[in-house]
Amino acid sequence: MLAIAAAVLFFVAFVINAGDIATNDVFSPTNLMLIGLGLLALHVAGIGSGWAGRVRRR
Repeated sequence: MLAIAAAVLFFVAFVINAGDIATNDVFSPTNLMLIGLGLLALHVAGIGSGWAGRVRRR
């Protein structure tokens, strides 16, 4: 799930950068890419990758 959010942020950063859209400092392409990299790092670390269901064995 975090990898999908990272991909969306990368796409938004690309559109802002390619379109020369003026944004404030919070939504600059560099900041969006850094947030996307953070989400991607969390995904690779195994955080937010899904729920591990409990298996009951008898």
